[in-house]
Amino acid sequence: MKKTLLAALSVLFFLGCSSNATPETVKPVLVAQQSLESLKLNDQFEVSHELDAQTQKIIFAFSKDIGHTCNEFLATKTPEYLQENKAIFVADVSSAPSLIRSMFILPGLKDFKHTVWVLEDKDISAAYKAGVQSDKIIVVYLQNKIITDIQTFTTTQELEAAIQK
Repeated sequence: MKKTLLAALSVLFFLGCSSNATPETVKPVLVAQQSLESLKLNDQFEVSHELDAQTQKIIFAFSKDIGHTCNEFLATKTPEYLQENKAIFVADVSSAPSLIRSMFILPGLKDFKHTVWVLEDKDISAAYKAGVQSDKIIVVYLQNKIITDIQTFTTTQELEAAIQK
């Protein structure tokens, strides 16, 4: 009986934590000429942020590997690097189980000196990931909160050039 109960709980745990599927009915958010006026997220210290008109670039990391690549790159820069280049960094942690997120990921992000906006909600994340190559670094260019261009990159050299553009 105990083994059956344990097996059932294990199956439920993994079913609840493993889905990365995005519904086909999700309307993409990252589309040229669309406004990102509503983008409001907390950072790694749970401080709320919203997009301002001065922001010209948003760097999105939708996967663990891309997030690590971006954070390692940004850790080599001054804490003001993103702000000086009118950019923000958004890390999507929504696919991680909430226990892993709260015990490991979010405390780990607090070690960085740069600000990391954290995307934790799967439904919101799905809308941002829809229509983009989520396995690459996504840089969204803005003018007055309106998307003017979306580019994908694979290397930190390309990312640095995009940020300093």
